[in-house]
Amino acid sequence: MNKQQIKELFAQMNDLHVVVVGDVMLDNYWWGDVERISPEAPVPVVNIKKKESRLGGAANVALNCKSLGAHVSIASVLGKDSDGNLLIDLCKKAGLDTAMLMQSDERQTTTKTRVLSRNQQMMRLDDEQTKELHTKEEHPFIDLVLRMLQREKPQVLIFEDYNKGVLKENVIARITAHCKELGIITMVDPKKHNFLAYKDVTIFKPNLKEVREGLNLALDTVSLTELREAHQQLNEALGHQITFITLSEQGVFTTDGNQEIISPSHIRNIADVSGAGDTVIATAALVFALSKDIKIMAEIANIAGGLVCEKVGVLPIDKQELETECLAILS
Repeated sequence: MNKQQIKELFAQMNDLHVVVVGDVMLDNYWWGDVERISPEAPVPVVNIKKKESRLGGAANVALNCKSLGAHVSIASVLGKDSDGNLLIDLCKKAGLDTAMLMQSDERQTTTKTRVLSRNQQMMRLDDEQTKELHTKEEHPFIDLVLRMLQREKPQVLIFEDYNKGVLKENVIARITAHCKELGIITMVDPKKHNFLAYKDVTIFKPNLKEVREGLNLALDTVSLTELREAHQQLNEALGHQITFITLSEQGVFTTDGNQEIISPSHIRNIADVSGAGDTVIATAALVFALSKDIKIMAEIANIAGGLVCEKVGVLPIDKQELETECLAILS
């Protein structure tokens, strides 16, 4: 790509409408000082100085899409509790469309609380439930999403699965089928439980560990031969169009059955890999929606994932920083 093409692509991101469907979470950060060991047990005593709540899970993917300039709608089912109210408020403050966020008495809002001292994580406390949506939540949720897709016709829909129960097989199948009818690109970040439930999606984006577990493959070496075999097995099971596998420090692999690309990572000062996968799928979805080019998608998403790893904590991508980096590397 030349510089003008890169600039045009980033400018066009502002015209996209993206829907993110999946498991939303509240990421809590508690920062403090450690000066002594507890007399009650051999653990550090953290004197909390600051607390902050951020959008996590599918909400962080939505936030990354918003940071890249897109209009973003988020769809999920969360608890009718104080954490759920806070999460919705944070989404609204971030400029996300929250009309498809359902609150339910049957569920609790997933929260992950990280206790940190001197930029090191001392502990993480998870408050969650992973049971699937109750039928009385499932059908209203599907209807809510389908009506919105029919009315708004967004360019791309992202499934963000964290095995928390929102993305049941029927939810996945009904939404995917409707997107296919409307010509909406679908992209999925899967987890083990529903790994092979995402049939007929446009882009399937697991990481290497998820491919090994989901297909029961050894994948001892990251070679085109083994990755090609993984794509073939996935395609036989899913009938999807594009496989996009993140390979951690080795970059990303992308194929549509014809082109096969391994995009290597760029050297970074890695501070924290949390949330990198969220940034990668958000960037990849927007770039592919505009370019329809798997090579450009892989290269820009790969750069985006590396950039957020240089920052501590789960933070969205900075669009201007990403554009500058792409201009320096790709042109």
